[in-house]
Amino acid sequence: MGTAAILYFFALQTNQILAADMWTKAEDIMKDIYGKIVGISTIAAIVTASVALLLMNFSKTGRTVDESRAWLKRIIITWVILNGLGFILAYVTPFFNDGKWNG
Repeated sequence: MGTAAILYFFALQTNQILAADMWTKAEDIMKDIYGKIVGISTIAAIVTASVALLLMNFSKTGRTVDESRAWLKRIIITWVILNGLGFILAYVTPFFNDGKWNG
């Protein structure tokens, strides 16, 4: 019984320290994952936009040109949204430190 009480006491004492480290580590992991997603999405956007531009320039039908133009717009909008999320989070997050508005 005494050993269990001592282990429980140590678990209570280390909980706050581990939680702070856990959230810091989770934030670092999320930033790393987001950075990789932005990198991959940029490469994918460049490749698909290039294909759409090639189809627009070398197509002989108006329908293909219209579809390529529509896809190019979708690609640009999606890329801007993905990259804008990081900017918004980096700009807005500091205003909410400790769960309070710091503006």
